[in-house]
Amino acid sequence: MRVGVLLRSMGPQARRDTLVACARAAERAGLDELWVPDHLAIPPEEAQGSGGRYLDQLATLAFLAGVTTRIGLGAGVLVLPYRPALPTAKAIATIQELSDGRLLLGVGVGWMRAEFRALGVPWERRGALADATLAFLHRCFAADEVEADGQRFLFLPRPPRPPIFVGGAAPHALPRAVRYGDGWMPMLGDPAALAEPAATLRAEAAAAGKPPPEVVVLTTLPLEDAAAARDRLRAFAAAGATRLCHAWRYTDFAAFACAAEALVRARGT
Repeated sequence: MRVGVLLRSMGPQARRDTLVACARAAERAGLDELWVPDHLAIPPEEAQGSGGRYLDQLATLAFLAGVTTRIGLGAGVLVLPYRPALPTAKAIATIQELSDGRLLLGVGVGWMRAEFRALGVPWERRGALADATLAFLHRCFAADEVEADGQRFLFLPRPPRPPIFVGGAAPHALPRAVRYGDGWMPMLGDPAALAEPAATLRAEAAAAGKPPPEVVVLTTLPLEDAAAARDRLRAFAAAGATRLCHAWRYTDFAAFACAAEALVRARGT
């Protein structure tokens, strides 16, 4: 199993020096992936823990590509209805190109109504908009010449498409993951809750003639107890997870660096 960590792109931890230090510490420790969340317009009543201070996800991933060399760079998850499809596809291709193919594209339909309101995007259309953007992304990464709104254009550079992991809860997210994605990215605390939907996902992918999908679990491991963290990680793997992102609200670089080392120990070799 590949093991990664959520990098705080929000709150006081989202400062240049801290981001650089944390990203390089994760890479130096031997973690597989860094994941960055996505919010654009946090309302005051939802700002606890961040103060409403959020860096743009795609810009942050592009920045991280320039200060690291090996570690995977994950969007966890990119809320597709928040952004128009073509500029989003261009940003994704640019990060993939400049990171030398390290981008991991988690995607979702979004859940915070206030953000949709601030962006002027109809909440009721979020699923349809996400599907349309996913279909467009596939077209862009399949050919140099693409059409949008009746206009042909060149989609270059066109690096290899990053793997797409569809976020959301089962069972609703599973058909979208099979149709458009390379895997599923749920948020779960209990490994026992993963086994059944992971098996369903594999069965649906097989029925669609697709390879076994990945399962990227967003969770929090009990790193204060090394044995418990290792056991939880193994339980998620046994339940069907192929990747895991440890997410928690660290206070500073020192806390992050300690957690990165603990995650590597829990993963083993």
